[in-house]
Amino acid sequence: MHIQIVLFDGFDPLDVIAPYEVLYAGGSASDGAVSVELVTAEGPREVVSGTGGLALHAAGTLDLERADILVVPGASGRVGEPSEVPEEEVDAGERKQDEFIPVLLGRTLTTDLPALLEQAMDDPHITVATVCGGSLVLAMAGLLEGRHATTHHMGLVMLDATGAHAVHARIVDDGDLITGAGVTSGLDLGLYLLEREVGPRIAHAVEELFAHERRGTVWRAQGPTPITL
Repeated sequence: MHIQIVLFDGFDPLDVIAPYEVLYAGGSASDGAVSVELVTAEGPREVVSGTGGLALHAAGTLDLERADILVVPGASGRVGEPSEVPEEEVDAGERKQDEFIPVLLGRTLTTDLPALLEQAMDDPHITVATVCGGSLVLAMAGLLEGRHATTHHMGLVMLDATGAHAVHARIVDDGDLITGAGVTSGLDLGLYLLEREVGPRIAHAVEELFAHERRGTVWRAQGPTPITL
């Protein structure tokens, strides 16, 4: 199982590093059954996050022929609603620190990433996973209409407004779409991917290594609909 974590300018570092370490450890625990790499839609490059100019090196190119799972992180910056941000800022040439998160997410729409994600969503052999605002990248590109998904609790209203069915849960499994909520949910997302794709014993071994127990029930559209409590 090969996993590509997709970086873009302004990404949130913890959205990337948390699942990367979990999945890398899962590869070690499973004798190489899992491999993971950092990529961009443009190819190998240094990618500057939205946190203090911290940069990570993406060594690969987003490749739908190689990837079994794509993981899309959210952005790091100032919290704000899209209505607070002038539209022209999305296309501004020079990046600044502490930009609004909706601007950083919206700027991905001007790259090749949305088209590649659309192809991935249409490919039955690829699972797309997101951490935090990563689901909003898909939603803003019009790719989550009618799908169950979650995001950071401050973005649930925005997610719902795009036509997705926003679920207030830590992890939401909608088949070939798996979404995580706030930033630290990247740990839980990575562990759930290991459990689902490789097996619970590998996931448990990594849980023990990282001294982190996955939180909450993974939400799926299964079973009876609960009555209001």
